[in-house]
Amino acid sequence: MLASSLRLAALALLPSASYAAQVVFDLNIVNAQLSPDGFTRDTVVPNGTFPGPVFTVQKGDSVVIHTHNQLTDPGMRRSTSIHWHGFFQARTSGMDGPAFVNQCPIAPGTTFDYVFDTAGQTGNYWYHSHLSTQYCDGLRGAFVVYDPDDPLKDLYDVDDESTIITLGEWYHDLAPDVTNQFLSTQIIPIMDSVLINGKGRYNGGLAVPYAVITVKQGLRYRFRVFSLSCRPFMTLSFDNHTFDVMELDGVEHDPVPFQNADIYAAQRISLILNANQSISNYWIRAPPTGGNLASNPNFNSSLSLAILRYEGAPAVEPGPDSVNVVGAKLDDSLMHPIASEGPGKLGSGPADKTIILNISQPTPPLFDINGISYVSPSLPVLLQLLSGAAQPTDFMPSEQVIVLPTNAIVDIVIPGAGAHPFHLHGHNFDVVVESLKTTANYVNPPRRDVVPINGGNTTFRFFTGNPGAWFLHCHIDWHLEVGLAVVFGESPALNIAGSQSQIQTAQWQALCPMYDALDPEFQ
Repeated sequence: MLASSLRLAALALLPSASYAAQVVFDLNIVNAQLSPDGFTRDTVVPNGTFPGPVFTVQKGDSVVIHTHNQLTDPGMRRSTSIHWHGFFQARTSGMDGPAFVNQCPIAPGTTFDYVFDTAGQTGNYWYHSHLSTQYCDGLRGAFVVYDPDDPLKDLYDVDDESTIITLGEWYHDLAPDVTNQFLSTQIIPIMDSVLINGKGRYNGGLAVPYAVITVKQGLRYRFRVFSLSCRPFMTLSFDNHTFDVMELDGVEHDPVPFQNADIYAAQRISLILNANQSISNYWIRAPPTGGNLASNPNFNSSLSLAILRYEGAPAVEPGPDSVNVVGAKLDDSLMHPIASEGPGKLGSGPADKTIILNISQPTPPLFDINGISYVSPSLPVLLQLLSGAAQPTDFMPSEQVIVLPTNAIVDIVIPGAGAHPFHLHGHNFDVVVESLKTTANYVNPPRRDVVPINGGNTTFRFFTGNPGAWFLHCHIDWHLEVGLAVVFGESPALNIAGSQSQIQTAQWQALCPMYDALDPEFQ
């Protein structure tokens, strides 16, 4: 449970509508020994658990998250920073979290308050460390914004913390060691197990009980699914059940039925499952794809399981009546935002600015984008913007920052393949040309904040109405670590003055001096 969750300063927004509140949380980033798959290892985790505590707020709420860095283990990073994935952070780019893009890391033994407004966003988000590969050591958790007036609420009966599903892989070695091994061998790390709601098994390990999700026959459940993955994508299915996908990355879409879904690193979906089968136990499956899975003898894809248990069924693992029926796979091209989300709102005309990002790997394991391998700057990009940087040559290093104009429609084109799940901070986007497609959809394209680059000329479109420093990167953490990223400096002048200028706190301004004063072992 969260240490505190207080609603303060309630304010009526509309005479008969909801209330906006400031919700206060305490988050202790600690080292703990955990064994979610039966193997005990040191971790970096929020409030001592994996996954971390679920943050839940209501539409329109703002948050204050008192983040206490209590890390002491010299085998892992002791500084930290946290990204609140999917939130736009209008005027609070400094609260977005990526180290050396939006802030300097939080020094050990100190507290930093993340303060931001959820600004009308609803749906599924999450939080994770955004310093090197630290989140692979466990700093990850779900964040839900509920909408009491959800336009699709008539489609489901149950939507609460019992219907949250997290998917994440787990490594027995510490992330710094795994990263160093990757850098020396150029071989992508392979996890030891997959955890569903924080539980899983590996070859030769203890028979840790699988996570159990309980349903009542005859009810419809909105399952909120979060990929907390550092690398692979998981294919989610429920034996003997079809489901309707109704949300992609915080944006509700017209429901479409499927029987399984590939969920890439950092993506989230909501699905509606009708508990209309006989009272029994059924497997929930989430086998991963990515890398040479057979290279780790600990890993067994068939152990990537949880249990869907109907009320009244015995507390046993599923039997032969639980059948994995391979059917229709989630196809984003069939998903269209609901009417109130404004499908096609960015139009079909030519973009004001088109940016082509060519991925290459001339010197493995390093990745390049347009010939440049991203390296974290010594001074956060946002701080450079606030110091007056306005042209690419004003930034250090200049070749890694792309300046975006104000109030413009921007198309990002990423040719090629590789199953790289690209995430844009500060925005969601319309995927107007999906991977392996040749025809653009400007009428009602799917809207997300993470899209896989699987081939062709994947193109997504967004509007530059949110000044700030915004990361665009592959969400395979090992790929980000070796340069698969760029930074956008959006509307440079508006960050400094006017109604869209950045809100700066004294704590945020003190982060870099404190971090720079640390000995390297504490950074």
